[in-house]
Amino acid sequence: MQNVEFSLLNSKFSIQFLMSVIVEGLTKIYDTQRAVDDISFKANKGEILGFLGPNGAGKTTTMKVITTFIPPSAGKVSVCGFDVEKQPMEVRRRLGYLPEHNPLYREMYVREYLQFIARLHKDPLSRVDEMIELTGLQRESHKHIGALSKGYRQRVGLAQALLHDPEVLILDEPTSGLDPNQLVEIRQLIKKIGEEKTVIFSTHIMQEVQALCDRVLIINQGKLVADDPIDRLQERISGRSLVTVEFAKEVKLSDLESISGVDSVKKLGRNRWELTSSESKDVREAVFNFAVSANKPLLELHKETLSVENVFQHLTQNAVHA
Repeated sequence: MQNVEFSLLNSKFSIQFLMSVIVEGLTKIYDTQRAVDDISFKANKGEILGFLGPNGAGKTTTMKVITTFIPPSAGKVSVCGFDVEKQPMEVRRRLGYLPEHNPLYREMYVREYLQFIARLHKDPLSRVDEMIELTGLQRESHKHIGALSKGYRQRVGLAQALLHDPEVLILDEPTSGLDPNQLVEIRQLIKKIGEEKTVIFSTHIMQEVQALCDRVLIINQGKLVADDPIDRLQERISGRSLVTVEFAKEVKLSDLESISGVDSVKKLGRNRWELTSSESKDVREAVFNFAVSANKPLLELHKETLSVENVFQHLTQNAVHA
């Protein structure tokens, strides 16, 4: 009997170890506003989890609860088996956090700053050299942080978040404001880190999601509207197709909505529109016939391939208008 009990406990421990972050029924209320509304998800070890949502959707609030910066109003969050409310110091020992606005002591030198952080964590100073090499800061390590480009300041932020070798890394908009070269470098670094650690990061860059993520969460108005592996995310709106059309003359929204097979219409520009229909209906012929009969010459008529961006727009906009 004791062997069975030990086996069950060991099994539970193994599952808990694999699930680095567990969020159950998380709710955060500010006065009368529900910034986060009863969301649940799990993040696994060795997984890069993309956290998407419009501005104000609740992404940063969720991250702040996970990182123990603010308490939840309801629900439970654990990191590596430790409760964020009851055992915050144990959680912080296992977390690395890079907030959206990277807080750094700009008057300090790069190496000096990282040595300071290492002492706070009581880590060996040899870790500083390891992090400088990992994040590609060798040539910049003797400079003041304030003299660095934003891309290198982000590298310093990543280095300090990784110094104590955390099991979970939380990144809030880590590539915001970077140039194309810096984007590629930071993405490669995140990909490398994600091979061994749990990485949760928020972003508005859809190409980044497709390039990096194993799984995607989409949050809208505080509610979780999607939790899917990247290769299955498009199935969220399977059975639908998108057509982009541009006319040479002005067209009324009501006229486009009346075209046979068109389910919804979205304006993209002055005379440019996006039409949504069921997958079984190819509305291009109907749109062409409308253009001829209404004397509205076509400049563009194109059936779109669904992307992560299409899925994101569909789920968040539909939720807003529901």
